[in-house]
Amino acid sequence: MAKGTSLARTTTPARHAGEPPSNSGTLRGGDTGGLRAKKSAQAPVHDLDRLIHERVRLGIVSALAANSSLSFNDLKGLLKTTDGNLSVHARKLEEAGYIACTKTFQGRMPKTDYALTSAGRSALERYLNHMEALIEATRRHAAS
Repeated sequence: MAKGTSLARTTTPARHAGEPPSNSGTLRGGDTGGLRAKKSAQAPVHDLDRLIHERVRLGIVSALAANSSLSFNDLKGLLKTTDGNLSVHARKLEEAGYIACTKTFQGRMPKTDYALTSAGRSALERYLNHMEALIEATRRHAAS
């Protein structure tokens, strides 16, 4: 790199709880992977909540929906992921307001617990409804 030049880093603005998801989920050229929703049908594929749709984050939100709270180590064991991977994904969910993080000490050992927030529960419900609509549309399309 030439002296005096710098690299600019562009970031996508964080989406806050309650805001609609961006259209960043479309494939190149606006392709929706072959699933096209009619105007009267549910939202198309690209309207999926991309924050939850990622495998580890969906696992975190789903596990917390089934439990009042889980520790970092519980989630790490359930999802079979690394410390770094889990912490990055949990932080994204926390920044969006989907999960709450509580840090305490048990004796001298730090303990991190996570719980699903009401915004997170609502986001998961919207995501599941959307996925169910896509599955139903796919079944109807395959049967015709």
